Amino acid sequence: KMHPIRLSIPSFRSENSSVEKGFTVFKIDVLVNGRLHSVEKRYSEFHALHKMLKKSIKPPEIPSKHVRNWVPKVLEQRRHGLELYLQTVIMENEVLPKIFLDFLNVRHFPSVPKTESCGLFFLLLFFSKLSHQPVVVYLRDPYLLPSALDTFSNVVIEGVVDGVFYPDFQPR
Repeated sequence: KMHPIRLSIPSFRSENSSVEKGFTVFKIDVLVNGRLHSVEKRYSEFHALHKMLKKSIKPPEIPSKHVRNWVPKVLEQRRHGLELYLQTVIMENEVLPKIFLDFLNVRHFPSVPKTESCGLFFLLLFFSKLSHQPVVVYLRDPYLLPSALDTFSNVVIEGVVDGVFYPDFQPR
């Protein structure tokens, strides 16, 4: 069964702060029902997720916590290992734990009961942040001719209507 959720870790970057020693941030692209968003996580957050997942499922092996040197090749191996880790959790679990969905910044709503869905299991996944622009709302259908209360007529609509219904009409 295919999940409505896909993910990849396309990139990583190094962060250096004066407070603590440098660390690496991994960018996770999450595609849910055709909508894409990204989250950034440090390895320590992956490790914390792994410990939490062990309480409810049997997660796959996570890449080693200890890395000798932070050369790009080693970081690339870690990126690939973490990507495989997340993808394996998705593939091996029909129901994804809430902690996993929270980690990916995906909001989870209860599924349709199995009896109603004829034995198929559906996850309704929504984003915790809107990923679209504000919507323009019309108080009435903008494609209808203006009402008699309009002080200005709509020249475009009148022109289209005249063109469709009176194609031979020639304005003076």
